[in-house]
Amino acid sequence: MVNITESSSNYNDLEKMSTKELLENINREDSTVHLAVSKIIPEIEKVVDNIIPRLKVGGRLFYIGAGTSGRLGILDASEIPPTYGVPYDIVIGLIAGGDKAIRTAVESAEDDKKGAWRDLEKFAPNKNDTVIGIAASGRTPYVIGAVKDAKKRGLFTACITCNPETSLAKEVDIPLEAIVGPEFVTGSTRMKAGTAQKLVLNMITTSIMVKLGRVKGNKMIDMQLTNNKLIERGSKMILEELNLSIDESRRLLLLHGSVRNAIDNYKLIKSD
Repeated sequence: MVNITESSSNYNDLEKMSTKELLENINREDSTVHLAVSKIIPEIEKVVDNIIPRLKVGGRLFYIGAGTSGRLGILDASEIPPTYGVPYDIVIGLIAGGDKAIRTAVESAEDDKKGAWRDLEKFAPNKNDTVIGIAASGRTPYVIGAVKDAKKRGLFTACITCNPETSLAKEVDIPLEAIVGPEFVTGSTRMKAGTAQKLVLNMITTSIMVKLGRVKGNKMIDMQLTNNKLIERGSKMILEELNLSIDESRRLLLLHGSVRNAIDNYKLIKSD
């Protein structure tokens, strides 16, 4: 395995750079990330198209990771319910060391090969579920153990990594290898590798939610109304769709609880 994520930075003497030089060089490196992700769109498409039918029959999507990778999975999973109005048990993020590890490192948790499956067992995983392992290096035992055990039990598996031909990639149905090259700070995979992982996660869940009908046109019609900003956004969606006043749109939104329900009920009443 070629360990690109740990290879030496293309830059040296970082401490001698001015603030402007640091920022420009970091940005220069970041600009290459989307190119690496674009090369694996065909594989991302296959992953999405495998997940959708499973979710339609009650399956769930599990993200498994450690450290930065685990936190990125949890971040993506936690944003899906408020954005698309789905239950919190549809996309689930698990991190080595449990919830404590979201904020602080838990010593040796990522080295436990059986730890992830123990964490997964609490959810009674079944063959309609999907497990995506996230590890920039592609060699994290916690993540490898998860996808290996999941695949053995008939679950669909994929991974997101930033090294080629890793141990993790060999254990999954479809590997997603976004090869972003050396980090600006050698080995600091919270940077380019983390950005690539976040982009791929965005692509997977956004595409899934669109295909599951959670977007109309380009709008989040099932979003949860958790604050005034979202209530205003939803009111404007209704205004644009039904050509009502903003006050009437807001009233309908609060009455029916979502943009979708407000529009559907209004049209239903008008058709009678």
